[in-house]
Amino acid sequence: MFPKYDVIVVGAGHAGCEAAVGAANMGSSVLLVTMNMQTIAQMSCNPAMGGVAKGQIVREVDALGGYSGIVSDESMVQFRLLNRSKGPAMWSPRTQNDRMLFAGKWRSMLEANPRIDFWQEMVTGIVVKDGRACGVRTGIGIEILSNSVVLTNGTFLNGLIHIGEKQFGGGRAGERASTGITEQLIELGFESGRMKTGTPPRVDGRSLDWSKMEVQLGDENPGKFSYTDTKLPDRQLNCHITYTNQKVHDTLKEGFEKSPMFNGRIRGLGPRYCPSIEDKIDRFADRDRHQLFVEPEGWDTCEIYVNGFSSSLPEDVQFKAMKLIPGFENVKMFRPGYAIEYDFFQPTQLSTNLETKLVSGLFFAGQINGTTGYEEAACQGLMAGINAHLFTREEDPFVLKRSEAYIGVLIDDLVNKGTKEPYRMFTSRAEYRILLRQDNADIRLTKRAHAIGMNGLEERLEKIAKKENDAKAIKKYFENYSVEPREINGFFESIKSSPLNQKVKLKSVLGRPHVTLEALEDVLPKIKEYTSAFEKETVGLAEIDLKYEGYIRKEQEMVDKMNRLESVALKTDFDYHELKGLSAEAREKLTEIKPRSIGQASRISGVSPADISVLLVYMGR
Repeated sequence: MFPKYDVIVVGAGHAGCEAAVGAANMGSSVLLVTMNMQTIAQMSCNPAMGGVAKGQIVREVDALGGYSGIVSDESMVQFRLLNRSKGPAMWSPRTQNDRMLFAGKWRSMLEANPRIDFWQEMVTGIVVKDGRACGVRTGIGIEILSNSVVLTNGTFLNGLIHIGEKQFGGGRAGERASTGITEQLIELGFESGRMKTGTPPRVDGRSLDWSKMEVQLGDENPGKFSYTDTKLPDRQLNCHITYTNQKVHDTLKEGFEKSPMFNGRIRGLGPRYCPSIEDKIDRFADRDRHQLFVEPEGWDTCEIYVNGFSSSLPEDVQFKAMKLIPGFENVKMFRPGYAIEYDFFQPTQLSTNLETKLVSGLFFAGQINGTTGYEEAACQGLMAGINAHLFTREEDPFVLKRSEAYIGVLIDDLVNKGTKEPYRMFTSRAEYRILLRQDNADIRLTKRAHAIGMNGLEERLEKIAKKENDAKAIKKYFENYSVEPREINGFFESIKSSPLNQKVKLKSVLGRPHVTLEALEDVLPKIKEYTSAFEKETVGLAEIDLKYEGYIRKEQEMVDKMNRLESVALKTDFDYHELKGLSAEAREKLTEIKPRSIGQASRISGVSPADISVLLVYMGR
């Protein structure tokens, strides 16, 4: 009935979809197995992509040939570039999306790929022979064989939904949980744990008083995620902001005794940076209000997502409290918020290519690894799909360094440090973030993806070559263009910057704090006349490279120094117990993680600089 596939992907969420695309576009035959074909690429929580650091990840996924950026652009209802008041390392694109369009676009792109087949059923186990994943076993007893398997089960592994004192099995509202896989993996020797996440109520936008809320507009000149020529909407929908108050908090507290979070029924740890509303008012008791983002679910629906009001309290308490929020006095609820507990597997059990150490050919991606967020899941899925393909071809794994991508930071953190709570990406996690900006992801990564065999990137490479050449030309122009004091001193006076006493190069002027190219174009019309011939993003790239030249150079020097450690290879079967100079904790952690290099060993929690010195001495360094 089924052929033998190169790669079977279990789960069709954000990780599963990207895994299928990654493997298929590398040349593998792929079977994507999902419990429900109607919920492929479902936005289980908020209808948005990107945000702080997450936006950089979406651009990286796109640069590597993934589809999340394309789908996000073509289903967006609003675009905002966050953190514009800060440095460019912090600028993060974010889209508000039409939930149904997003899922529909993903499905149509998957179905357009002839290398991807589909099967709707629950997977209850992995076929393992001689320590290698050879396929999957389904709920009706079918065995489907493959050369590798990627698990992307999201919140479905023994998922348990909590609403007040009620609890019932489920992987998402209205969908059943997945059983069997956790139990088999534990038998194989894997360490599992429980995590928790939650979602807020959905409400009827027709019942809200928008006049009592702040309007949050999209950018006047919206950007996008994909480096391809995606079609963007010609208008945007507004989001809104409102706030809780003390009456809301007091009402919510009435339900605390029935809260599964406070009475111990929930054992899993929830996301630190996206707490439920009851967690917020308990932990931040001194705060008399909390911000809520009131977000539309799409172009043609009145359904509204109440971002910031995630809750597992009884539904009547949620409803009573919401009616006290400004603008929500007459609110009608579509469904209450809930918390969900699910199984995950400590990611220290993975190699840097996301293959498990216990079973060869078995890859994990997404929330099964303890992460939270669509973007974190998508990038892991893409990397797992690519590496599953490379595994079947017996080729070297594809691993991104921390200095190459946020994706590299995320995977390196997971496999070396593990996680005790849902892992979320932030710009602060990346030590080289001025190099890992959202505007240069294509330059950083597309050539790498093409070199390992990712199909469909030829046209992109031509665009990148033009972008790099144009940026060089712009920088050379800025380095040679001279500015007279009389041309610029009036502008300097207006921004309280010291005047010029002599003619200087434009590069020097641009290096001043609070001076932007956009402002200079208004003061010096010749500059605008020149830059208008180039793509806006290319001009921005050139400006950043010049303005932050010193910082970029210092970070690159740090990268070069770290790369020297990365080049010192370690054998994965090395017996660290032989090195008596290592601390007991270092011997234990190094034996568990099996680092591939001194650089990776240096990032393992519990391995000290003194331990690294012992390793370097042993290696003759």
